Amino acid sequence: MDKLKLSLLAAGLFAGAAQATIVEVQTTQGNFQINLFDETTPKTVENFLKYVNDERYNEVVFHRLITDFVLQGGGYTYNGSKFLPIDTYGTVVNEPVYSNVRGTIAMAKVANNPNSATSQWFINLKDNSANLDTQNGGFTVFGQVIGEGMDLIDQLSNFACNEYPLVNTTEEQCTDLKNGNALLGAERLITIENVTIIDSNTDTASDLTPKENTLIKEPPKPPVTSDDSGGSFGALLGLMATALIWRRKRKPVLAR
Repeated sequence: MDKLKLSLLAAGLFAGAAQATIVEVQTTQGNFQINLFDETTPKTVENFLKYVNDERYNEVVFHRLITDFVLQGGGYTYNGSKFLPIDTYGTVVNEPVYSNVRGTIAMAKVANNPNSATSQWFINLKDNSANLDTQNGGFTVFGQVIGEGMDLIDQLSNFACNEYPLVNTTEEQCTDLKNGNALLGAERLITIENVTIIDSNTDTASDLTPKENTLIKEPPKPPVTSDDSGGSFGALLGLMATALIWRRKRKPVLAR
């Protein structure tokens, strides 16, 4: 943190801006809180909070769920027939300080490009450190779900339907969706209605003991500085049994 921000914080003038450390994610299925590691992953938190402060995460849906692996959002809205990518800013430098253990939140990115994260993030549903701490330069963990938040996340992770987290959907309906015999109504998706800063103190992580990433061996590559809004169109965390992560375009559900 630079001296100007420190002085503004001391004066009480910077509260609620880029140094906030706890946010609440308000969804159509309930709310949960995330403590952000702004002191140790500052670039990633600054990037995340830019989307929060500009309200770009409002009405974004959770668009991918791999049971016992990750729940992902931060990339798309849904208009009733197709997923629409949100406007993104430039990419952010990788900061693989902490381990991808259960309950942590990390940035999604493009394969073979450690510094390609933009807006999308995922919550680790279990300890994924063996795969994600070393893969692609290590995935940047920049916060963790706190309080009883993982109780809600675990509930959300029970709504798997063809890798979508859908509510009020039967197995038969999932099959119909997969075969293109049914439309996906927006009310079935879990939507992030708002992300709100609720605590802007810089010491809210003092009682947390995040696990350090001790597996990463290679230092991150120089950051990509270009605004890759076109390249990030359709970007998402593609997850296979081997935990391989890549970028591809999200097709409308009807076309699946």
